[in-house]
Amino acid sequence: MLDMLSLLLIALPVGFLGALTGLGGASILVPLLVTLGVPVKEAIASGMVTIIATSSGAASSTVREGIANVKVAMYLELFTTVGAIVGATITTQIAPVYLYFFFAFFLMTSFLKFHGSKAKDPALSENQDSLSRWLELHGSYYDGFFQRNVEYRVTHALPGGLGMFIAGLAAGMLGIGAGAFKVTVQESILKLPPKVASTTSNFIIGMTALAGTSIYFASGLLNLTLMGPLAVGTTLGAVIGGRILNRLGNRTLRLLFFVIILFLIIQMLYKGVRSL
Repeated sequence: MLDMLSLLLIALPVGFLGALTGLGGASILVPLLVTLGVPVKEAIASGMVTIIATSSGAASSTVREGIANVKVAMYLELFTTVGAIVGATITTQIAPVYLYFFFAFFLMTSFLKFHGSKAKDPALSENQDSLSRWLELHGSYYDGFFQRNVEYRVTHALPGGLGMFIAGLAAGMLGIGAGAFKVTVQESILKLPPKVASTTSNFIIGMTALAGTSIYFASGLLNLTLMGPLAVGTTLGAVIGGRILNRLGNRTLRLLFFVIILFLIIQMLYKGVRSL
């Protein structure tokens, strides 16, 4: 039986790693809770609540430092919140065993993040499409690793928004925030630098989770005993992770992302097979 102290100690490193990788923490937390015996739908609902806390903790420092792009985040949230409501509704209706495989399959899409990623320098020069230009989706930030200011311009705003709808759908359905997929869409389609993609993802995740949580609250799946210590622990971990993210190189962040995703895929496939 998990007590409040154990849950708090589990949640601290989860929030820390979630902030560094842009996963939002719940991608790590949900499989851990399932492994510890929490029913999968209840774990998903609890994970969704902690995402709100994790996002707030990580975003507070990265927004202050000017890394997260708030304007881009607000545009993308239009798509993710609708997707989250639809996804959470699906979860309340289907058999739990399918969620293990959906979880693993969705995490596999995170490896698209590494396809075609060759440049070490975060500076990007993209020709904007008309919608991105009209929305004025661009920005700059100071990169502590490269010791210089990085300017960038967003492109492919509409395809990127549709990709974020899919991310929101998965977020609501699996309670994971879908930070991995959000980061991939922002880097590969919207052409955001890795650190901007990761921090902007953390900013978006909170609003997406709030939309999905409303469905889980109505369905009676929220466990208040789990939610309290998990929310506190992930928030503290996310604040620490958000503060040191800008000091790490992009290669280090990508390696950390890869190792965590691979571990979670194996774990959820194992649980799914055992549940058949």
